[in-house]
Amino acid sequence: MDAIRKQLDVLMGANRNGDVREVNRKYYDRDVCRLYLVGLCPHELFQLTKMDMGPCPKVHSLQLRKEYEEARGKGIDNYERELEDVIDKLIGECDRKIGRALKRLEDDDAKAAIAISVSEVTQTPEVLELAKEIKEKLKEADKYDLEGLSDMKIRALEIVEELRIKRADKQSTLLLDAFNKDRASLPQPLPNPPPLAPLPVITPDARTQEMINEKLKKAEDLGEQGLIDEAQKALEEAEALKKLPSRQEPALDSSKYTAADVRITDQKLRVCDICGAFLSVYDSDRRLADHFGGKLHLGYMQIREKLAELQVSNLSRISDLV
Repeated sequence: MDAIRKQLDVLMGANRNGDVREVNRKYYDRDVCRLYLVGLCPHELFQLTKMDMGPCPKVHSLQLRKEYEEARGKGIDNYERELEDVIDKLIGECDRKIGRALKRLEDDDAKAAIAISVSEVTQTPEVLELAKEIKEKLKEADKYDLEGLSDMKIRALEIVEELRIKRADKQSTLLLDAFNKDRASLPQPLPNPPPLAPLPVITPDARTQEMINEKLKKAEDLGEQGLIDEAQKALEEAEALKKLPSRQEPALDSSKYTAADVRITDQKLRVCDICGAFLSVYDSDRRLADHFGGKLHLGYMQIREKLAELQVSNLSRISDLV
């Protein structure tokens, strides 16, 4: 109910019920969200994700944001520092998670993960132009909201969603190209391995193989969510299942991949340096597009962009003072 009430406040105004207190509210009141006034409240970014912070306990009002911006333009108030401190903490926590994830990967994986920066390989002029269009359309949506033009606001938000999908598809293609190059550097089994003493090869039966596939899929999903320990545990469970004795097929070929080979070729992971999610070099373009269009990735991308914007603003203000 609180979340619904917040959405109604933003869409229709906090005074939609004719409460006199709302009419007299000022942007500097204690129950008004200062972070929203500056342009970004983290409570809105990660709804229905593992980072969900719940509804913001303070008032969000476009009208009050407009009043704040007018006051800020006159040099009366500036709440940018408060927002910068909050999102700097969020980014710091995310970066520490990324660091832990890299350490948990094998050494060669970690080096490759550092070498392939998701943010670098997916920032082309076309992607940056799409990002610019998205920001402009979001500003239009806010303008229409202030003017009470609900239909035009809805249409602007629909265009934003279309642009985000287009950007996610483009980013997934760029990252897939980078992954394709990365695959070429993966260890490959020798085409004609030297003769070795015959070793028993365990071939799982159909039911065991199904369970192995489920564990691998679970590990991949957990990895994407940044749940490193849980993903590692699922991988270990899959490896244990592979070692179970076969009920159906005898060992046939001693040149098959070992468990280590399977992990190298099937579980080659990279870490997204924007949100900390695991990505596999064997992910499809559709799966990568879902990642780039997901709330968690978009949320972290937005706060990183906002932090850079605030830092530029601070430098500009300091230079003006000097």
